[in-house]
Amino acid sequence: MIPIFISDLHLEDARPDISELFFKFLKNNTKSGRTLYILGDFFEAWIGDDDFSPFNQSVIDALYHATSQGLPIYIMHGNRDFLLGKKFLRATGCKLLPDEYVVEINGTPTLLMHGDTLCTEDKKYLKFRKKARNWFFQKLFLFKSLKSRQAIAAAYREASKKYTSTAPQHIMDVSQSEVERVMRKHQVQHLIHGHTHREAVHCFELDGKPATRTVLGPWHERGSALVCEENGGQKLISIE
Repeated sequence: MIPIFISDLHLEDARPDISELFFKFLKNNTKSGRTLYILGDFFEAWIGDDDFSPFNQSVIDALYHATSQGLPIYIMHGNRDFLLGKKFLRATGCKLLPDEYVVEINGTPTLLMHGDTLCTEDKKYLKFRKKARNWFFQKLFLFKSLKSRQAIAAAYREASKKYTSTAPQHIMDVSQSEVERVMRKHQVQHLIHGHTHREAVHCFELDGKPATRTVLGPWHERGSALVCEENGGQKLISIE
């Protein structure tokens, strides 16, 4: 199997260019021997599995076509789409991964994360995250009408844009100490994540051994993916 990793597409009706690029990418990779991992923030906002908008349905249909053709797709919650639920999974054929998941790539255990919990200096966001991931909070939110949820989500996105444009840039990136802590926890030397929108491959030493942290890029200007070949090679590629 050739694993392919993507993150931070932020799919939304207002950016049909991104969704069309993803549909093309999906079609080109729906073949035997490949596995797709989506590491969070697949949608710009997901306010519940009952949001049957034409746009959402088009994405669901594309995912279902790919999985029904034999492409395994694994998806992880991000900070924008943590309400993706069982109905979405049934409709698409995707499988949900936990927030921290170890997969073996060519014999190497590799930790997969969205990456938001690695940004330990962003205390305001982490406080919100703790609240938003609470099952009771989610139940109350989903009890609201679809129109109310859309308004709340829109207000949150505006507040988030304002916050990220004024907050110190260093708190938006990961904390190296947290990276090392979580890698030790899972006994891995390789970590793949998204969230920060800072595509790069970081090499460092962890407990006297070489370690790597691969950051997936966002899809706002072009597509980005990490492809792991059967010969052990790994490369970040642009998708246009």
